[in-house]
Amino acid sequence: MSNHLPAGGNGGGGRAGDSGLRYPSNGKTIYHRPLNRTKTAELSKAAFAYLFAEMVSYAQRRVTGIQELEKRLNLQGHPIGLKLLDLLLFREPPRSQLRPLNIIALLHFIKINVWTHLFGRQADRLEKSSNPDTPDEFMIIDNEPLVNAYISVPKEMSQLNCAAFAAGIIEGVCDGAGFPARVTAHTVGDTAGEGGEMWPGRTVFLVKFQPEVLEREALIGAKS
Repeated sequence: MSNHLPAGGNGGGGRAGDSGLRYPSNGKTIYHRPLNRTKTAELSKAAFAYLFAEMVSYAQRRVTGIQELEKRLNLQGHPIGLKLLDLLLFREPPRSQLRPLNIIALLHFIKINVWTHLFGRQADRLEKSSNPDTPDEFMIIDNEPLVNAYISVPKEMSQLNCAAFAAGIIEGVCDGAGFPARVTAHTVGDTAGEGGEMWPGRTVFLVKFQPEVLEREALIGAKS
């Protein structure tokens, strides 16, 4: 009897496709699972800390400065935000499966739904810029970002905020919802009188929408 494996077979109980990836012997992958089955599933903090530390280490390779590193972390988060928007809307009851139609609704969706799904709680505050010259700027505030909890930043990189990864997720959600924006993460924990002593890692996610978003908001407001 021949000892050769049949075409496409392997000796590990699974099967290999043309791409060389291994699949379970029953032919089912994670993509076959119902999306609502893992709705309440949680990832352990230890696993998250390890994975995110590796992501930061990978993004740090061959960078020329802090801004470039934060840009890479932002780019890592952006596609997650795009997919997360569709996933969370899919899991909503049919009567409430409606994409946010204005800036405030979108930001509340991020502050409540997105943050609760990712970090198990809502973001702490949502504010609009008080500067009349920047009506396109809004701020989502997290007093203690989970993405920074297990990252040790050296003194020479003290300006680094790894929450740029979460900023990329926010940016992806905004872009996917049709509200293109630029999102950046800023540490403001040392600001006197603003709770800096209690929350040294407080981070502001600055959401700056594109001009066309503000123009559309004005047109909608004029018609309503």
